[in-house]
Amino acid sequence: MDKIAQIWGSAPPALQWALAGIGALSVLKGAGAFIQLLLNAFILSGVNLRKYGKKGTWAVVTGASDGLGKEFATQLAAKGFNLVLVSRTKSKLDTLAKELEEKHAGAGLQTKTLAMDFSQDNNADYERLAQLIQGLDVGILINNVGQSHSIPVPFLETPAAELQSIVTINCLGTLKTTQVVAPLMTQRKKGLILTMGSMAGVSPTPYLATYSGSKAFLQHWSSALAEELKPQGVDVHLVVSYLVTTAMSKIRRTSVLIPNPKQFVRSALGKIGLSSSEVFPNTYTPWWSHAVFKWVLENTVGATSGFTVWYNLKMHVDIRNRALKKAARDAKKA
Repeated sequence: MDKIAQIWGSAPPALQWALAGIGALSVLKGAGAFIQLLLNAFILSGVNLRKYGKKGTWAVVTGASDGLGKEFATQLAAKGFNLVLVSRTKSKLDTLAKELEEKHAGAGLQTKTLAMDFSQDNNADYERLAQLIQGLDVGILINNVGQSHSIPVPFLETPAAELQSIVTINCLGTLKTTQVVAPLMTQRKKGLILTMGSMAGVSPTPYLATYSGSKAFLQHWSSALAEELKPQGVDVHLVVSYLVTTAMSKIRRTSVLIPNPKQFVRSALGKIGLSSSEVFPNTYTPWWSHAVFKWVLENTVGATSGFTVWYNLKMHVDIRNRALKKAARDAKKA
């Protein structure tokens, strides 16, 4: 410490003031970013959905039959948007469409459904989607369809079919759907595209390597697309989430860090555009505890640091071992 004090004392006063100024600016920047984070999480509201269309405007929701997709459809219907519901299972889509039409009969809710398996990458499916929405006033696209690994798995042991399906659904499915829907928005000079991201796309996650890579791909693609479509009046945002109680996460109990789909979607639709505390532009983390956790991680050990990646590995190895033990116990009972 004495040596450091001597070096500091021997520095020219102008250099001392410059370094002190830089340090003060750094502290103020960090404090300002944290204050902005708290404002975004607890006080500020995002863009009003009416910006993208009056009641009766159509919203396209992929992966709509379960989990977050179903909840996006439910809440958008309550806000007066007609729905195009897209997912793999026709019976689930038809049931959801009927339930929502009956619930909002007084508002004249209209729905259309399209059963398609995104893992097949069938161009005929995307042609059917294009025909289904032709002539509709589409103002919102929710790119929610996605797949993760059945359990954490080393990349070299990942079944080829699972690897192919994750990349096809998460990446190609999202890109091709957007290519079909977005032109309707650019024609009307306004629209909203929300794409579901993940903390696994922010922080490299061993044993979920393919899924993690697919979500990182969507992060870069979404931020780039946002700049392309901004002059045409279309807002593009990536929605970052950590864990939510869905079938994909296999978590059933909520906690401070784990909301249910209703809570998460309400925050996602209420915080659109609040991206000032994010590393990537046109990205936001709507659920308050996810946002705080992500900010702390990025501003301490780092979301992409060696320590964080090692910890992700350790955590997912443990999850895999527990899942394998449970499967072995269940097999003995059968």
